[in-house]
Order: sequence, then structure tokens, then C-alpha cells
Amino acid sequence: QVHLVESGGGLVQAGGSLRLSCAASGRTFSSYTMGWFRQAPGKERDFVAAIVWTGSSTYYADSRKGRFTISRDVAKNTVSLQMNNLKPEDTAVYYCNARLILPLGGTDEYWGQGTQVTVSS
Repeated sequence: QVHLVESGGGLVQAGGSLRLSCAASGRTFSSYTMGWFRQAPGKERDFVAAIVWTGSSTYYADSRKGRFTISRDVAKNTVSLQMNNLKPEDTAVYYCNARLILPLGGTDEYWGQGTQVTVSS
């Protein structure tokens, strides 16, 4: 059974930093793209960053470039999101995601339970 477990959320003042981690278990993720999404109250879930499990490519939402860095530790089966210079508008529940595009179409996708990040002004 696949599990994605996030940790590292919390309350931080504007300008501060947090590091989120996602521990992945239950299968081999070598072909998956691992990502972080977030959902603020009353808003849709939107993309934050993603990394190919091999680490060869990373992707960021434009508004997070330069402030957020995604990385992965293959040995520990974890994906991390380093968030710097946090702003109140970064307040949201952050979700870890694992996604595989299947050869014949469709996706194999998993979500974590989410971790709350609150940035005070």
C-alpha cells in the first residue's frame, strides 16, 4: 500500500523559512514525478513544484521560482520542499503528490494527507 506522509509544516513569520518533507513508501517511485501542491482556504489546489524522481528535472510555478527549492533523497525515499522568504499568501495546506503517466494513457497518482503552513504578517 502506497503512503505519502508530509511533515515540516507549522507557523512562521513572514520572511521566514520552512522545510517540508514527504516520506514515500509502498512501491518503487523511480519512474514517478514527485510534486508539491497547495490549497488555500476557499481556493483550488494548485501546483507548487515537481521533480522527476531521478532528479534530472525540476519544475516550479512561476510565483515560487527563486523562493522554493524541491529536492529528493533517493536513499531515504523522501522529497523535500525548502521554502524561503515566506509570505502570508503562502499560507495553505501543502500536499505531496506522486504521479506516473501510464503508457496507454491515464495516470497512476497518489496524494498525501497534507501539512498546514501558516505565515503570519
